[in-house]
Amino acid sequence: MKNIYFTPGPAELYPTFYQHLQTAMDEQIGSISHRSKQFRDIYRFADEQLRTLLSIPDSHGIFFTGSASEVWERVLFNCVEHESFHLVNGSFSQKFYDYAGALHKHAHVLNKPFGEGFDAADIDVPEYAELVCLTHNETSSGVQMKPAEMHKLKRKYPKKLFCVDMVSSAPYPDLDFSLIDSAFFSVQKAFGMPAGLGVWISNQACLEKAEYLQKSDSMTIGAHHTLPTLWKHYKDFETPATPNVLFIYLLGKIAEDFNRIGIDTIRKQTEEKARMLYKFLETSDTYEPFVKQERHRSQTVVVATTGRKSPADVISTAKAANMIVGSGYGKFKESQIRIANFPAVSADQVAALIEALKK
Repeated sequence: MKNIYFTPGPAELYPTFYQHLQTAMDEQIGSISHRSKQFRDIYRFADEQLRTLLSIPDSHGIFFTGSASEVWERVLFNCVEHESFHLVNGSFSQKFYDYAGALHKHAHVLNKPFGEGFDAADIDVPEYAELVCLTHNETSSGVQMKPAEMHKLKRKYPKKLFCVDMVSSAPYPDLDFSLIDSAFFSVQKAFGMPAGLGVWISNQACLEKAEYLQKSDSMTIGAHHTLPTLWKHYKDFETPATPNVLFIYLLGKIAEDFNRIGIDTIRKQTEEKARMLYKFLETSDTYEPFVKQERHRSQTVVVATTGRKSPADVISTAKAANMIVGSGYGKFKESQIRIANFPAVSADQVAALIEALKK
């Protein structure tokens, strides 16, 4: 019997992935030139489907990278001359902040304890910070920042660039891209694909900042995947270097599947499955939700404290029922489990997992 993966990435493959992969193999997509009309059509199709799915306006380009982690570096190189500002409440928002330091930027930080979230009212952005770095969904701790709070913050600081990490939540967050300058995700989580492709969404304001920095004798915006180079090739639906053509094709097809269902339906299904999981945790004698504030609880990565049970035993019990759940992150590995709630898993499968965890 096949396993069902509730791991927060890599995760369960989307049910139509296998069919699309077979079609790609039959059409030899993995061998075509990235300078061919066939590839430009594949890029254009993926671009159109993602624009529809995420309501991305024409002011923003959609670029492909090797991973979402690469975008941390690219956006800091291209959009920060001196100072960035980071909201940190988990391991991945911490890494975004750490990258800024590694690139010799002056990185400001507002910290919250692991498992606590941010509201716009909590936040004062430093005067000279050029880029505000937000994490919509902190994969390590199961905390989400509501898009409405991000939008409030941008309206308060309209001249600053805002970048959103939505790696473990896209396409769930309803971001207003008239307010969000840049966002990024990878495909091995909610898009139900294997790892190997990052998606970077960025607007003209970010491009203008990169072009300004590029003219400086004392600055570098990097030598690979710079925004000016990405934008130049994007106008013809091409890439500077040879991209992961196969995965761009598959992403376009899965985004098309999501559009057939409708993003509103996908969001409602995600929230209903999250309600099932949190209700179980709140009424259990054994488990409890790690994130206490309901408004800050992730809808896509549910983190549970296992109480008197060993997480390893819980994971083993679930595995015996052919369901794979994630372990806690870092120092929380010995006290927590993480359950991915992505579109690839159904409400019936979530119900079956809950029954397995009850045992």
